[in-house]
Amino acid sequence: MAALMTSDYDNTDRLAIEINECKHMGMEVMPPDVNESFVEFAIVPGENKIRFGMNAVKNVGTAAVEEILRARNADGKFKDLEDFFKRVNTSVVNRKALDSLVKTGAFDSFEDRSVLLGNLEVLLAYSSRIQKQKLSGQTDLFGNELETDAQQLPKLLLDKSVELHSPAEQLQWERELLGLYLSQHPLKDHEEMLAKHTNPLNSIKPEHDGVQVTVGGVIVDVREITTKNGQRMAFVKIADVTSEIELLLFPGTYEKTTDLWKRDKVIIAKGKVTSRDKNGSASETKILVGSAEEAAQFKTSTRSKPKKQSKPQDTTHVPQMPKKVYIRLENSEDQDMLLSLRQTIDQYQGNTEVVLVLGQPDNKQIIKLPMKVQDNEETLSRLQDLVGALNVKIQ
Repeated sequence: MAALMTSDYDNTDRLAIEINECKHMGMEVMPPDVNESFVEFAIVPGENKIRFGMNAVKNVGTAAVEEILRARNADGKFKDLEDFFKRVNTSVVNRKALDSLVKTGAFDSFEDRSVLLGNLEVLLAYSSRIQKQKLSGQTDLFGNELETDAQQLPKLLLDKSVELHSPAEQLQWERELLGLYLSQHPLKDHEEMLAKHTNPLNSIKPEHDGVQVTVGGVIVDVREITTKNGQRMAFVKIADVTSEIELLLFPGTYEKTTDLWKRDKVIIAKGKVTSRDKNGSASETKILVGSAEEAAQFKTSTRSKPKKQSKPQDTTHVPQMPKKVYIRLENSEDQDMLLSLRQTIDQYQGNTEVVLVLGQPDNKQIIKLPMKVQDNEETLSRLQDLVGALNVKIQ
């Protein structure tokens, strides 16, 4: 799973699906950490956890990550903030990279994110002073740097009376810099209700054009425009745990629900799938909203009127394929074969689940992949060519 997420680090839709799959498999995907993360996604030794790769954090380049790893490999894990800023060159791990690492939780084991953000200049000044002291340090007759008395080193003092940022703001930082919510999803308190009453966003496809659906998610972006007639309408992007989709609100609907469309609100919307533009040509799939309300209000109404709301309308339009493709891998260490397998699955994307079977018959490990394939002879033939005819089965 760590390797899979590394290959998809720039595809947030796939990452969200894979992280959700990890959750169902009992594995926790953790935020980046300067003491445990690497360039890519990596397993935490001895634990059933995967750490986010630092290179997947926006504004943190490979050079910055390699500098952190260089210092960590040379003298072990960082003991505290002072230790980090003494050993890491902040001309490489610059202010922009540090800001992103702090916001995504890479220093959570040392200090609160709000405190660190409010003291970024202090941290950089401290590091700069240490680096200058090293460069101008005394050396012995053979050019070796002399040990500096610990009492002579400057002390790192942080101002704790800084602006505190809310958990909601911290989640927005994660979304902006990692591409998704990681430490906690805003929909956590609504998962059960959304699963019961709405279509998962990743299940809505262009072929569902014209179908009435109910969707739910957290608002991540609102774009309001004015029509030629001077009326206001809006394009609103929402996200659930699987994907994102854009809602289209024409003036009549938008006017009735204007106060609803604020970032971070969790909403339920009913409307029609549209995957055509005004000229009838294919376009990005959107939901033309007919009505909407806050998820909290939706939950209240379902409790007060269970008979009317017990069965949501139009939440089962996505075709379900009962069959699954089972692929047995005799050698799961063959990287070339794994890459070819991944490329084949991507080439023949469809609606049939893919299950990998690893290990010996008496000690099998089953892994359901987040990707799906077509259920046809051509796909089956390509997979059999890769892993052997006896190692692929559709049932």
